[in-house]
Amino acid sequence: MLRRAAVLAVAGAVLMAGDPALADEVRAGQQPVIDTLALPEAWRTSKGEGVLVAVLDSGVDPHHRDLNGSVTVGRDFTEGANPPGVAPRRLHGTYMASLIAGHGHGPGGRRGVIGVAPKAELLSVRVILEDEEPGFREFNSAERFEDVVARGIRYAVDQGAHVINMSISKELATREERAAIRYAISKGVVLVAAAGNDGARRPGRAGAAPYSYPAAFPGVVSVGATDRRLRRATFSNWNSSVLVSAPGVDIMGAGPGDEYWVGRGTSQATALVSGVAALIKARYPDMSPPLVAQAMTASATDRPPGGYDTGTGFGVVNAAKALTEAGRLAEHTETARGGQAQDPAAPVGGGSAGGPIKVVVRDQTRITVYAMVAVAAAMGSLASLMLIYVLVRRVRRAQSPQDA
Repeated sequence: MLRRAAVLAVAGAVLMAGDPALADEVRAGQQPVIDTLALPEAWRTSKGEGVLVAVLDSGVDPHHRDLNGSVTVGRDFTEGANPPGVAPRRLHGTYMASLIAGHGHGPGGRRGVIGVAPKAELLSVRVILEDEEPGFREFNSAERFEDVVARGIRYAVDQGAHVINMSISKELATREERAAIRYAISKGVVLVAAAGNDGARRPGRAGAAPYSYPAAFPGVVSVGATDRRLRRATFSNWNSSVLVSAPGVDIMGAGPGDEYWVGRGTSQATALVSGVAALIKARYPDMSPPLVAQAMTASATDRPPGGYDTGTGFGVVNAAKALTEAGRLAEHTETARGGQAQDPAAPVGGGSAGGPIKVVVRDQTRITVYAMVAVAAAMGSLASLMLIYVLVRRVRRAQSPQDA
């Protein structure tokens, strides 16, 4: 059953559109994020050209001036939840889309929202409703909507998406979602999802905030949120699924009808990381999802003590450094193949092959050397035992006449 998709993103002040000064204020409000992610330097290498990012969310307004021309409206998997004639509000989805690929407006696109990958294309796939929509309760309780995320993932992959942004959160995993994620990864699609906004709650028995899906599925880049000091935001979930983090407090973004919003949440952090993934895929289109993830983790800044913690993962993403690391990794692959590879659609340890894993390649030289060492050691041990036995016998014989 779907949970609310971090709609804290719209619980902030609204900057009304139409005044160029306000649009300029939006770009100024984005500056901390632009600096943190080192976007000007990254844009010298990539701006996301040729990459399609699917936004699995509440829908995207394709006519917002900062998104106009970049959005394709795809399937609505929530159809039938709202009463007939009720149009989707598209608040959360438009907000996330602008952070990923907003291109601004006005001379040189210097006004309004600039996304991380401003030249990427967007595919809107509606898989959630806003809390305020009349069909919200029906959508969250009707069985027919249980697998909308899985269906949305498969649809996005089949439409040619290179990156799938999922600024959404649900408590329970399903087999259909796991299989859909496996399908996406097998097609080279990078999946990015929000770690969730329950981090301020009392920790569970495991001493961590609740796990959120699809973020907690293996193969998905799970994103936590940081505050202005680049420390874990108090609301951001902290558990071992968190891979990287990004700014998630006081984030400027676009809303339907040429409006602008400011808000907080792991949703916003997730959209920013999806933008970085789009930059990498644009520069290195054949790079596998595991290597895209490795490029972001290995190059992260503000790394926690020891290199990793459950709050911010491996650190805060840095677009420029991630592109540099991706260039180093571009000639490698980390895609497991064959019947012995773990099946992502099955629980860990329950791969399709079953039973023990067969050794495919044996190093005969090492086997021979180790065998010889083992034999020599055994012979040495036996010789030592024989020597001890002989010495004991001699001592006993030497002592026998005196005892008599």
